[in-house]
Amino acid sequence: MKPDHNRFVFYHHSSWMRFISYLCIVPSLVLAPARAQTVGETLPEWSEGMLDIHHINTGKGESTLVIFPDATSLLIDAGAVDTRPPFAAPARPDSSRRPGEWIARYVQHVLPPRTNSELDYVLLTHFHSDHMGYISERSPSARKGDYRLAGITEVAEYVRIHKLIDRGWPHYDWPTSRDNETMNNYRDFVEWQRKNRKLKVEQFEPGRRDQIVLVHKRKEYPVIEVRNIASNGRIWTGDAEETRSHFPDLDTLARADWPNENMCSIALRLSYGIFDYFTGADIPGIVDDGSPEWHDLETPVARVVGPVEVNVLNHHGYPDSENAFFVETLRPRVHIIQAWAPSHPGSRVLSRIYSERLYPGPRDVFITNLLPESRIVLGSWMLKFQSEQGHILIRVAPGGEEYLVIILDDTSEEFRVKAVHGPYASS
Repeated sequence: MKPDHNRFVFYHHSSWMRFISYLCIVPSLVLAPARAQTVGETLPEWSEGMLDIHHINTGKGESTLVIFPDATSLLIDAGAVDTRPPFAAPARPDSSRRPGEWIARYVQHVLPPRTNSELDYVLLTHFHSDHMGYISERSPSARKGDYRLAGITEVAEYVRIHKLIDRGWPHYDWPTSRDNETMNNYRDFVEWQRKNRKLKVEQFEPGRRDQIVLVHKRKEYPVIEVRNIASNGRIWTGDAEETRSHFPDLDTLARADWPNENMCSIALRLSYGIFDYFTGADIPGIVDDGSPEWHDLETPVARVVGPVEVNVLNHHGYPDSENAFFVETLRPRVHIIQAWAPSHPGSRVLSRIYSERLYPGPRDVFITNLLPESRIVLGSWMLKFQSEQGHILIRVAPGGEEYLVIILDDTSEEFRVKAVHGPYASS
């Protein structure tokens, strides 16, 4: 279905005639949410049965909040780089608070009131500051724990986390032990939260579809699935819960050739009925000259993910991402770029995701934060973007058969709608 940009309501799997008839019979039930989802007005609240995926823009990294149909909550990453313009975007909404606090406040605002002071799950995709937070001598201390605040550790100051899933627990020593201030601080945070807040911590296990599940009304929404695709170079085969190691045995490699942190990123596919969404953190897909082919994670991941409705560009659209096979295989209707630096996105990446030689049909591209320096380099590519600034919300209708893309103003906490795109039909 071609999106109609003038329609701002879900029509729960009805034809146009049934929808129009319904409006005539019970206008009071439909017009209120229609008005609320209009440009310039405040975002209507999540309601049971909907799947909301918020791509939160603080200008300092990547963070995504998922609200499942039963109100189960999942926060994927909470980035906070210690970098200022022109090397990173200006802080959003502004610099009066730190990114971790802005993320926590966003979470508290959009989650249902009965659950807005807690997160059922936090998933940390890998150990880089734009996904977990950067610790320096300027980072404030936690109110109680013996650790400092940035990114995910700061989110936990305001919102209780029930379960934390990352790629490294409990030893954090593969492929090498990361001995730096940020990682050591994270270890201290995890241990203090486990002992004092009863935080549950697990290592992400590729292949599983029962590690992240609904916690409130699971039986009422059997068509929800979070499939663990990859982590630490171990990738789901597509058969039951079987996985295989994509990386060679480290003993066969020179130390300089060991996989880097981005290659170890967590990747997952979220499905609601026939709606599919992919996010793969910073996995690379373009191999440097002279580098081994196994440095390409996108190709084996794409083989088991298959077509999706929405794709979050790997590595923020950096030049090493979105190879031709990956784009051709996932063939999304909607691409999302979580950008915060001048290198996001690369022009050759855009050439691939827009290429109808790789897959036919329309596709829309939305960016959280396109920097002025990027605009100069990208030039005419900018004419193709649907959005260049703001929080990006994917709002999936009950059952998953259609969805909207809603752009929210990121200059304040009023959650005003800047644009509404769709509905798009899942397929």
